[in-house]
Amino acid sequence: MSDKPLKLVLCWHMHQPEYRDTSSGEFKLPWTYLHVIKDYVDMVAHLEAVPTAKAVVNFAPILLEQIEDYSNQVSAFLQDRIGIKDPLLAALVDPSISADPEKRLKLVHDCRKASRERQINRYPMFRKLTEMAEWIQSHQDAINYVNSQFITDILVWYHLAWMGETVKLTDTRVQRLIEKGSGFSLHDRIEILEIIRDLLSKVLYRYKSLARKGRIELSVTPYAHPIMPLMLDLNSALDATPQALMPVLEAYPGGEQRVQWHLAKGVETFKHFFGFEPQGCWPSEGGISAATLKTLSDFGFKWAASGGNVLHNSLQASGFNDVGSLHHPFKLASTDIACFFRDDGLSDLIGFEYSKWHADDAVADLIQHLENISDLTEPGSVVSIIMDGENAWEYFPDNGYHFLTALYQRLADHPLIELTTFSACLESKVPIKPLSQLVAGSWVYGSFSTWIGDADKNCGWDMLGDVKKAFDRVVSEGRISEYQQAVAEQQLAICEGSDWFWWFGDYNPGEAVSDFERQYRLNLTNLYRLLGEEPPAYLALAFTQGSGAPVMGGAMRRGNEI
Repeated sequence: MSDKPLKLVLCWHMHQPEYRDTSSGEFKLPWTYLHVIKDYVDMVAHLEAVPTAKAVVNFAPILLEQIEDYSNQVSAFLQDRIGIKDPLLAALVDPSISADPEKRLKLVHDCRKASRERQINRYPMFRKLTEMAEWIQSHQDAINYVNSQFITDILVWYHLAWMGETVKLTDTRVQRLIEKGSGFSLHDRIEILEIIRDLLSKVLYRYKSLARKGRIELSVTPYAHPIMPLMLDLNSALDATPQALMPVLEAYPGGEQRVQWHLAKGVETFKHFFGFEPQGCWPSEGGISAATLKTLSDFGFKWAASGGNVLHNSLQASGFNDVGSLHHPFKLASTDIACFFRDDGLSDLIGFEYSKWHADDAVADLIQHLENISDLTEPGSVVSIIMDGENAWEYFPDNGYHFLTALYQRLADHPLIELTTFSACLESKVPIKPLSQLVAGSWVYGSFSTWIGDADKNCGWDMLGDVKKAFDRVVSEGRISEYQQAVAEQQLAICEGSDWFWWFGDYNPGEAVSDFERQYRLNLTNLYRLLGEEPPAYLALAFTQGSGAPVMGGAMRRGNEI
């Protein structure tokens, strides 16, 4: 056992895809603002509460832009009554609830999109309204006899349930509304929007302030969250899964230039919000390959990170025993970038198991695992726990409040564990091991099977290849202006995001697949129109559907297959 504390990096990755219809500016799905008021504010509040705690917080640039847009829209509505381009948020403050039966049914349906156990059943009145909503969904003619107060109350409760626990504990306005319980007025609804405005307008500054004080490290992801190895070489998918079914598309046209664009645009956007250049990059989905690490190294990043199974596959391919190797950064030959690897076991315990435990027991169990690692590893070891910063907490009691409170405090106080950051590890000269070979993969199973290799996912890639070829042709022929090209390039970036491919496939829930599949086709259609091209007829038809019931709704996956 080392006499030096075990270094532990908690890395929280915050990301949402582009939910706007760029042709109209309308948000088609509300997840960005809902995760702000629930998760992003809670996560920064927990860090603020423990001055000795440290963590890495990674933001996808396209998420930062959407947060800014929501903040501006909500402020414009409250100041000048300019309409909000999010149907759910707009309905919250609409003076007259729509009488249209279809619109009412959609609102009733959308206000049920929350954890039944943790968000809905926690509040008896919200549970009662939800049970009524379920009955209405199965007897849709009844919507004609539902009064506006029912719609108002379920809208208010939905937003109250999505408020972060730290907000509920400190904001007297939220407490008063929860206590009121029913019969909410327009004044109450506008008050909720004022709360949302306050949260939206301050959340990014709070992270920036902690970074300035050296209490967290902020890092970045390529602009619209593309899978860089696949853009650089589609066949890198075969490294970890040699028998995978591949798209008709043999290579993504101009992939290297597109990766460079996403990195440059990502850093530019990050600097706009935080005022400095990031030292590290969490590659989208932890997706790396030798070419990707070389690109990140050439771009000037000091560190990247990926999944533990990527390291396992790489060491195995190199003929090395990987026992004890996980808790070290590695450097691939011909690059100057250190790559850290996720401890999948510990990360998955937080993501999938500890929500079922008492918070104190869960934190004690995690610390016991860390103490065991400390006993078995050499000095300079680094444990990397890397997770989405938003998706796990709705499955914990009280949005993970008790778990995260105990986690930060007990880790910060532990004599044998040092909470730190990836950049701080490099500054302290932790040993970096050489890596002679890299098997391309992601944090999910160490492969790219979540994004390619399935018939529906491959169809998505072929559609993307089609529109990229159209883009290249129109640009090369000089058929659009420089400004139009810049707008089209931005739209292309949205189409290249990883999230669309994540959801394609029948093992995912039907509604989520439909939402993302529809948005993907809309994104492609908008790009064709920006190029002055007629969208292909196939974009009018759904090409994938879901019927699965994966754990936690499919928004999270384990690092290891089970």
